[in-house]
Amino acid sequence: MSKLTKNQKLALSKIEAGKTYTLKEASALVKEITNTKFDASVDIDVRLGVDPRKANQMVRGVVSLPHGTGKQVRVLVLTTPDQEAAAKNAGADYVGLDEYIEKIKGGWTDIDVIITQPAIMGKIGTLGRVLGPRGLMPNPKSGTVTNDVATAVKEVKQGKIDFKVDKAGIVHTSIGKVSFSEEQICDNAKEFIATLIKLKPVASKGTYVKSVFLSSTMSPGLKIDHKSVDEI
Repeated sequence: MSKLTKNQKLALSKIEAGKTYTLKEASALVKEITNTKFDASVDIDVRLGVDPRKANQMVRGVVSLPHGTGKQVRVLVLTTPDQEAAAKNAGADYVGLDEYIEKIKGGWTDIDVIITQPAIMGKIGTLGRVLGPRGLMPNPKSGTVTNDVATAVKEVKQGKIDFKVDKAGIVHTSIGKVSFSEEQICDNAKEFIATLIKLKPVASKGTYVKSVFLSSTMSPGLKIDHKSVDEI
């Protein structure tokens, strides 16, 4: 077992064993216990009382974080020529069609989000083996398949993210950076959890939100008090 570094020991000393924190407390503490030389991401993990193996209990959605994610999101727009100028003006990093489809077939995936039009999906279907495992396949439910590509690009650049519950019933995503203020982290966490609650499947019985943890890239997880979640 590896020894704890000085910074790790300092971080652990600030966490009360067995304590659950309010969102506000955790949003402040996660900044204190992060000592990375880079601007670490702030992550949230929510365990849900659902069975993802059942289609009627799958939880998937999108949310626009009030303060964005703090990340530089690289966006590729696969579109017809008439929409290229609008996509570029909206902030897309890469815009085109056939040339990028060929690049992706060759293994290029140096992007974070792909946005396209419904009419183009027939061409993109062959890229499923490359894009699917990386979570890059455009999907109407996430707003990445649309005729209004310019608006979709702007929303993604401003902090719109999509999420999906995993096989263990946990939703994990980044909601900001440790350089964000306590209020910004808290606001983003509230918006994300509120969105999850709105998406509760009718088939889900019993406790829906089982646990919530907030952490940074290199910090221990902070357990959130359920009462502070219910008050959202």
